Formats: sequence, C-alpha cells, structure tokens
Amino acid sequence: MTGANTNRKDPLVAAYFSVEFDGKVVGAFRECTGLGSESQVVEYRATDKNGKAVLIREPANMKYNDIVLKRGITNDMDMWQWRKEVEEGQIDKARRSGTITLHNQKGDPIARWTFRNAWPSKLNGPTYDAKSNEVAVEELTITHEGYERVQ
Repeated sequence: MTGANTNRKDPLVAAYFSVEFDGKVVGAFRECTGLGSESQVVEYRATDKNGKAVLIREPANMKYNDIVLKRGITNDMDMWQWRKEVEEGQIDKARRSGTITLHNQKGDPIARWTFRNAWPSKLNGPTYDAKSNEVAVEELTITHEGYERVQ
C-alpha cells in the first residue's frame, strides 16, 4: 500500500462525552445511556387483490427513551436540588433543555444530540459496601419530550 485510506472513518470511542443543561457543562459522568426512540407497532390483517391474506404493520405512537446518567458522587448537590424541584411540584422550573456531545480523542465535538423539556424523573444515591473498593455512584434518570441528533 502506498498511503492511508483518506475515506476511512474510524468509529468513535464512547468514553469521551460531555453533558450540558441550558448551556452549562454538568459534572463528569461516567456513563450515559438511553439515547433513542421507539414506535409502537399496529398490526392488522387484510387481503390483497387476489384474496390472499396479508399482514400489514404500521408505526403508531412514538416514545422517547429516558436518558440515564451515572457519575461518582461528590459534595456537589446539583442533581439533588434539581430533583427536589420536581418533588416540590415545581415542574415548570425543573424543565431544562440539554446536549450530549461525543468527542474524539483530541476533544473535538464529533456527534451531538439535543433534547428538550427534560426533568429528573428518578434519582438514586450510591450503594454502600464496606468490602468494596468501588467509587460511590449516583444515577439520574431524565425524562424529556424529544431529542435530535444535530451533528
């Protein structure tokens, strides 16, 4: 071979990502899951022009998956204060838009998803185990009204 393939696109490493809410970077998360959506499926049977039975499957209601973020617990109370807004019935105050960005190894943003009207529907504190050497992890589940890959 005489040179590198310039059309090659290597897959990105999942470890380099950042999370923002209302334009502010939030903590150092170790895991982010749930970017996705699904459509319910409606099935019905019909007959074609020859009288043969056919099964028709159509998309119905769409549902966005919840986003789950995990991070090592620190003395920062931001996620707990945000969840408290929901617990106190201040849902309009709690709603935030956000961005999840995947970076390459140089730190350049390569892929980006935005989501809107997000609020914390669940917050779990760490599990404690005196025999463990693991970092204590807190987990935030975010419910939102839609996302879009913008980059």
